[in-house]
Amino acid sequence: MTRGTAAQMEKLQARVIQCRKCPRLVAWREEVAHRKVRRYRGEDYWGKPLPGFGDPQARLLLVGLAPAAHGGNRTGRMFTGDRSGDWLYGALHAFGFANQPTSVHREDGLVLRDAYVTAAVRCAPPDNKPMPKEMDTCRPYLVCELGLLEHVRAVVALGRIGFDSYLRARQEQGLAVPRPLPRFGHGKAYRLAGGVTLLASYHPSQQNTLTGRLTRGMFHAVFRKARRIVQD
Repeated sequence: MTRGTAAQMEKLQARVIQCRKCPRLVAWREEVAHRKVRRYRGEDYWGKPLPGFGDPQARLLLVGLAPAAHGGNRTGRMFTGDRSGDWLYGALHAFGFANQPTSVHREDGLVLRDAYVTAAVRCAPPDNKPMPKEMDTCRPYLVCELGLLEHVRAVVALGRIGFDSYLRARQEQGLAVPRPLPRFGHGKAYRLAGGVTLLASYHPSQQNTLTGRLTRGMFHAVFRKARRIVQD
């Protein structure tokens, strides 16, 4: 990534943080940040949209759903401060994409190597369910990231919404997608134009991990495949 492109990424991240385009999401994220929950009552919540996080020259891109109300919306970093983040950064560390297996807060020293984490929606939505219009409003940020992340070879979509959002952002960027569109299914891999492979994974939410729908072995298998792809 050139110095000019790096500056563009910083400007994009600043735009994301300042965004107030979706009234329902703005109201919810700020209400949560004000009300808090008992276990975090002494903390200052971030309460703003979350920019992407990671290596701007990454060959691995991860696309999730949205920040958690008391995770990213509290800590100010994607997949940070909740159980989903424990699973994600544990896997990234296990396969050499992160310098540590935990992500607790923005100043905890976590560094991603060759990986960049983003999401379909940048604000915590009520019940973890963004509305279609909100996803459409937020998608231009993902489109911009795809244009700036010039070295991506593998994309891990964390959940169906992340999967569909990546494909739609790719279309809006003017890149080719298969017809018919790929279908989400854990462990599936799709070779796309431009030398990019799209990998599908169940989201590491507690709804999936505590029920056994997603096991550690299943999750790590996706990242093992991603590591092979970026090294080929």
